[in-house]
Amino acid sequence: MTGPPPWHPDVEIAQTTSVGARHLRIDTFRFSHRLFSGEWSTERSYDVLRRGQAVAIVLYDPDHDAVVLVEQFRLPALLAGSSPWQLEAAAGLIDTEETPEAVAIRETREETGLLLIGELIRIQRYLSSSGNSDESVVLFCARVDSTAAGGVHGLPEEHEDIRVVVKMLAEIEALIDAGGIDSGHTLIGLHWLLRHRDRLRQLWLGR
Repeated sequence: MTGPPPWHPDVEIAQTTSVGARHLRIDTFRFSHRLFSGEWSTERSYDVLRRGQAVAIVLYDPDHDAVVLVEQFRLPALLAGSSPWQLEAAAGLIDTEETPEAVAIRETREETGLLLIGELIRIQRYLSSSGNSDESVVLFCARVDSTAAGGVHGLPEEHEDIRVVVKMLAEIEALIDAGGIDSGHTLIGLHWLLRHRDRLRQLWLGR
């Protein structure tokens, strides 16, 4: 959820104006900030894409050493010169009073049809584009049964058409090495999984 900017001693915001709000909201800020010298900058005008908070979930099946991803059409990816069919970790915006954990559970069910096994593991929170947007993404890893994964999911009222894809972890590693995954939150989550695979298998399987 987006809201007024939080107070910070190194920033003075003179005015905020909303210049666009349909699927994406853009606000223009007039502000000045403290410089490394200790002085204050001149007043600037800056557009910020207001996306708010989101979650993304790396879905791992330690029994079969497999990852459950989703594939869907992304017009901005096409405009960026990539394939519009993007392989991604399940994800969604926090647009209610739900906790990130609750949103992760709900989005996993809506986008993959799967239920999580056990507790979520929080990876980290990161800023997806700190020069342009206020979007922050909380990354999780969760255990699932990949043998139950498949089909097309999503909410029709949100124009979602989401195909579930299961990949062995060795395939994931090869995809990353070949540049086959473009999504930022997905890459961060999968790199984390590759680093922590053995610890997760010990935690979840005892081996």
